[in-house]
Amino acid sequence: MKLVDLIYNKYKIISVVGMSKNAGKTVTLNYLIEKFDEIGVVIGITSTGRDGEKLDLVTKTEKPTIFVLENTIIATAKETLLKSSAKLEILEITKSRTSLGEVVIARVRRSGYVEIAGAETNTQLKLIANKMIEYGAELVILDGAIDRKTAAAPEISEAAILATGAALNRDMNNVIDETLFQVELYSLKSIKKDTLNFELGDVFKNKQFIIVDYGGKSERISIKTALNSGRIIGAKIKEGTKYVVLSGSIVYKTFEDIISVAENYREVIYIIQDATKIFLSSREWKMLKRKGIDIRVVNGINLLAVTLNPYSPYGYNFDANDFLFALKEKMPTVLAIDVVEGEREDD
Repeated sequence: MKLVDLIYNKYKIISVVGMSKNAGKTVTLNYLIEKFDEIGVVIGITSTGRDGEKLDLVTKTEKPTIFVLENTIIATAKETLLKSSAKLEILEITKSRTSLGEVVIARVRRSGYVEIAGAETNTQLKLIANKMIEYGAELVILDGAIDRKTAAAPEISEAAILATGAALNRDMNNVIDETLFQVELYSLKSIKKDTLNFELGDVFKNKQFIIVDYGGKSERISIKTALNSGRIIGAKIKEGTKYVVLSGSIVYKTFEDIISVAENYREVIYIIQDATKIFLSSREWKMLKRKGIDIRVVNGINLLAVTLNPYSPYGYNFDANDFLFALKEKMPTVLAIDVVEGEREDD
């Protein structure tokens, strides 16, 4: 099964999220641009941060630039337009502001290289993606910059592609373990929205925290954030508590504090909005699982594939065949593709 076949005529907005800098996210994006051009699909491209620059601003290493083709719709900050070698027709200057100026929506009139610096909030990103569709994009690809994996959030994109590669770690087994951890997070079980007798969407929108017992009775916890509030949450967990609804981001210390004061913490299902709200290391995740913590999501992430890049800009590489085979073996239900050797997707 080819990656394009998993996307074409099925989704309007997808995201490409990198495991780390230089893991192959831009390579994946360029791969998709080429493949969709071959079948005549007009795509839109924007980002949750700055991308496409020739020199990586964090690692100071050379990185692939984004080459956009004629008729592509892009959304990027004003300042980056001046660095583009592509000829662009400005369609709209949006009200979405970034540190590099307002986000501008433009159509490519002559192919060339671009740097993308998109909206900085989920609401703005979704709004701009929809505008790009109105301007003719048949598929919008959201480029999730480092530490901005919210591009994969179901409220923004309908499906996600995870890019991993040798740049993540010198040890291939460590890269595989970290990738499998991220895949596991993106594959968390979803809880039915009608499970509770109140609207979960409103709870997350209003950043609330709710305790629910087996009888359906709910109680709001008066806190503004779960950070440093684990003991307060844990103190509310009693015999008969069934769910704890947690808004916002979750970290290990929150659960560590819950466990320290709540005797019945193992009998509870912890509900979060989606996997992009989880900020845990793979080690912390494994520890919580061993302790019996059961985390569910309201909005599951539709992970289409994992793309891999066996080459690192730091002077070392993996054997491409070994890397691909190992991922396929340990991840049999998710498509794994070497985007550097694109024909491998038919294996």
